[in-house]
Amino acid sequence: MTAVGTSVEPPRAGSQQNTARQALGLLPGIAMLFGIGLLGKVLERWFAHLRLQYHLPLPNIEYVLWAIILGLLVANLTRLPAVFQRGIATYELWLKLGIILLGARFLFSDLAHLGGLSMILVVIELSLSLTLMTFLGKWFNLPPKLTSLLAMGSSVCGVSAIMAAQGAIDSEERETSCAIAAILALGALALFTFPFIGHALHMTDQAYGMWAGLAVDNTAESVVTGALYSDTAGNIAVLSKTARSSFIGFVVLGYAIYWASQSQAPKVQNKVVFLWQKFPKFILAFLLLSLLATLHAFSRAQITSLSNLSRWAFLPAFAGVGLRTNLRDLLTQGWRPLVVGVLGEIAIAVITLGLILGAYRVVHP
Repeated sequence: MTAVGTSVEPPRAGSQQNTARQALGLLPGIAMLFGIGLLGKVLERWFAHLRLQYHLPLPNIEYVLWAIILGLLVANLTRLPAVFQRGIATYELWLKLGIILLGARFLFSDLAHLGGLSMILVVIELSLSLTLMTFLGKWFNLPPKLTSLLAMGSSVCGVSAIMAAQGAIDSEERETSCAIAAILALGALALFTFPFIGHALHMTDQAYGMWAGLAVDNTAESVVTGALYSDTAGNIAVLSKTARSSFIGFVVLGYAIYWASQSQAPKVQNKVVFLWQKFPKFILAFLLLSLLATLHAFSRAQITSLSNLSRWAFLPAFAGVGLRTNLRDLLTQGWRPLVVGVLGEIAIAVITLGLILGAYRVVHP
């Protein structure tokens, strides 16, 4: 019996059906992500077969780049129905899962060796990006909050930083979409220019991976840019980009406090809670797997399996990089944000390249 004045409500079938419907709504987009990624692998092997069997002068394009090219073509030459959009947006989830699983391949000694150098270079990169983008935004007379978004996106982790800052600084939707479009377009440009520059300069895998992690803004494009050079470069890019992403809470907090002091954003009530909310939790999972690997919690076979799972997780993430880069969105935002982004990114890429080459000559003379 139930007490007077109380009632026991049975589980609502409607809410369960709603959840199931939302989950099913992700499937078309996820299927497209995996389909494009797998098609990229097929094209890579097909081109290799044609080169070897028939000696055709075909380019050696890895599946990573094929997935991005196919995604770009679909995103910019067609208008995808809305049914695909929610599933495609999960590409960042697959990316983070791939990074977490990759943690099993790094021992804590590796993190200490590469992480120390990464942190020094990250602090320099952060200071440089924030200062340079703020200067360029004022010089080209961009709206102040758009300038802040571009500065945060270029200094920390691209779209994730912009989205984390949107509510914190109370920016307009148009400013947020403009900053995201600029960051995604510049990330796509890095995919085709960084590997060429790296090979032209005969950069080592470690130096190039560090450069990709520091100079390419969005996490997805940064990881892909490293992977296009080599597996080792891709792993180093993940490490340096992860170190860079760990500063997101501090950078967003700084801007939130500034705009609140100007009475143009809500005040930060609890700084510790704010930092925890903005901190990317996947970094903790990455470190946990690295710790377990250091403690020999995994056998070699298990580490190999985790590495293979990481590659499968990256597959839809790479396809999502292309699918989420819509050049039409960028053209509707005007030329000034793009010019600020291009000038700032070129300067940051050149300066960080010089710093990394110099640092590696000192560390590995």
